[in-house]
Amino acid sequence: MTYCVGVLVKEGLVMIADTRTNAGVDNIATFRKLHTFEVPGDRVISLATAGNLSVSQTAFSLLTEGIEDTETGRMETLLTVPTMSKAAHLVGNAIRQVYAIDGIEMEKHNMSFDVTMLLGGQIGHAPMRLYQVYSAGNAIEATVDTPFLQIGEPKYGKPILDRAVTYGTSLVEALKLGLISMDSTLKSNLGVGLPIDILVSKRDSLAAGVNYRIQDDEPYFRDLRESWSAALRAAHQAIPHPPYTDGFL
Repeated sequence: MTYCVGVLVKEGLVMIADTRTNAGVDNIATFRKLHTFEVPGDRVISLATAGNLSVSQTAFSLLTEGIEDTETGRMETLLTVPTMSKAAHLVGNAIRQVYAIDGIEMEKHNMSFDVTMLLGGQIGHAPMRLYQVYSAGNAIEATVDTPFLQIGEPKYGKPILDRAVTYGTSLVEALKLGLISMDSTLKSNLGVGLPIDILVSKRDSLAAGVNYRIQDDEPYFRDLRESWSAALRAAHQAIPHPPYTDGFL
């Protein structure tokens, strides 16, 4: 299990991913799931992965080494594709190629071909974009009305994002809310764990302004967790009691 979230607001992009992988309660490991492809001044692209680790790692290798474009015959990577829509197509193509190589054999051994990816970034002067790519290779895109996407274990962090994130949310607030959603997921699901990788990129900067790993002892994240818990307690205590409990409770 994992939790990754991408938030695309007017000011830019936030990508956050945990690093825990599970193969049973006694087999827990740490693997990076958030990867950055950057050519400062030309492009910044971030890729987060969830699902079967062997599938996601093989797809990532294909994206790094290159996949042949059937139209041009050239080998394309995320550092060479001309547009973000082409990048999303390339990621989908990589997943389909992994299925063609390993998918049938995995199914024969009752292994699920399970992988989803978040792809966000900007190339040149084109708009910054955020996609979710599914195991079939198809994708959906974040919009002004739905400015965030999640993969892995979404349900614990989604209510926070639903209530607080809009396209007009500032970039720093989007990061803070993304971290709160991650904390809520960490609190409720042992399959999601620290360290946490984050990437923040301002629109049109064509660079990763923040590329950072939050470790177990990171002071800000510890304070954020404590502050959020205290704020929740204060908020529910400040809400009046239900009137139908008068004289009973």
